Amino acid sequence: MEPAILDVDLLAFERGGSSTKAAVVDGVMRSLATGFVYTSSDLPEDLLDSTYGLLQRFFSLDGESKERFHAQGASGQTGYTGVLVETAAGSDRPDWKEMLNWSAPLPSGHPLRRRFPDLYPEQVLPEAAVPGIAALLGEFHRAIADLQRRFLRVIALGIGCSEDFFEEIVLEAPTLTRALRYPPMPQAPPGGHLWAAAHGDINLITALPRATGPGLQVQVGGEWMPAQPPEGRVIINSGMMLERLSNGRIPTGWHRVEAPVTNPASERLSVVQFCHARPWTILAPVPSCCGGEHPQRYGAIRAADALEEVLYRINLLER
Repeated sequence: MEPAILDVDLLAFERGGSSTKAAVVDGVMRSLATGFVYTSSDLPEDLLDSTYGLLQRFFSLDGESKERFHAQGASGQTGYTGVLVETAAGSDRPDWKEMLNWSAPLPSGHPLRRRFPDLYPEQVLPEAAVPGIAALLGEFHRAIADLQRRFLRVIALGIGCSEDFFEEIVLEAPTLTRALRYPPMPQAPPGGHLWAAAHGDINLITALPRATGPGLQVQVGGEWMPAQPPEGRVIINSGMMLERLSNGRIPTGWHRVEAPVTNPASERLSVVQFCHARPWTILAPVPSCCGGEHPQRYGAIRAADALEEVLYRINLLER
């Protein structure tokens, strides 16, 4: 049977009995064989509406105003990044997108922040330009992070671990939320152009609640297809850290964003969150995913080192 992206019910997993839980775990694992899964959520619609509204106000500012919120030396871990900067690993042209990045701050004396200051920078948000945006983005970040933490409980059971296996791994991790605006491409060449080239994410999992327009494509069975989740669902894709921990049982979800050929004046706004492991986590395949017909494929690497390598390859590691 050809792999397919399935629609699963996280809320049923949390509220149901053992048979319901088992069915959701099975569906998640079968779907993540593609690198993707759609899930129900309890994210408040008014929170999504308000967040997208203020982000649209920010991205509507002129370029000079937005550049005031670029965080020099932050390697894209907070603040604004303009178009034609981030470049997908292996691509010969930078992506046609601009971004605003933010995360949950840690106290200055926290050991994670002291050991990995580049991953826990002072937050740079456009509060001065869009009053009220800082508090709202913080609320949004916490809501999505909680959803991802809960979804990882399903994945933990799917790879043969305790349901709370990921709890310590993601506690106070440098999980990053990113708003992306893909501007119009009126001069796009015939056949269309990619807003963002094909890539996989470095983290554990990524959540995308919704976007203002089409364009996201996912690679399933070697073919590119549009991501078409049911109304109100959240797209979850797996990242390189989860592929390593699962010994390849859960592959990285490869995706790209393509500008529409029929309407080159259109734009797209989306918000994604990259759920990371704490930077001192040692990423190595868990024993339950190794043995027999599944010999260990990956060695061990510290999460901070894996992330730094990818930031370098995508042109975000500032030197």
